[in-house]
Amino acid sequence: MRVFFDTSVFISVFWGGHPGHTPSMDLFRQATPKHSSCGIHSLAEVYASLTALPLRPSIVPEQAVLSIQEIRNRCSLVALSEDQYSETVEKAAARGLKSSMVYDALLLRCAEKADVEIIYTWNAKHFRAIAPSLAERIQTP
Repeated sequence: MRVFFDTSVFISVFWGGHPGHTPSMDLFRQATPKHSSCGIHSLAEVYASLTALPLRPSIVPEQAVLSIQEIRNRCSLVALSEDQYSETVEKAAARGLKSSMVYDALLLRCAEKADVEIIYTWNAKHFRAIAPSLAERIQTP
């Protein structure tokens, strides 16, 4: 079964204090590049999010990079073409999506491109609203 991981799942994997840490970690441990994927943009989102968490001690950049390397070891990375990227942003604008919702729209387009059976996210309600056609595939870990 092919699965896609949203950035929110990775944050819960690498931050032990996240309420969804255990179920996310259980899924991530099973991930292999043959069956698991994520949007390439998630690498930057994971880095930005982990290094911005208001933790003491904070997650340092080197630690965030190790997390990204682990994602790359376990997931195939899905990139959009220039046309797919532009199309997705234009469709998001036409639908009135604002702010960071465009990033979710881009990740959902990556999931669609990867033709996965399950999209794991901690933002299921939000994702279903952005991509109703994928609603049946969207699940929490």
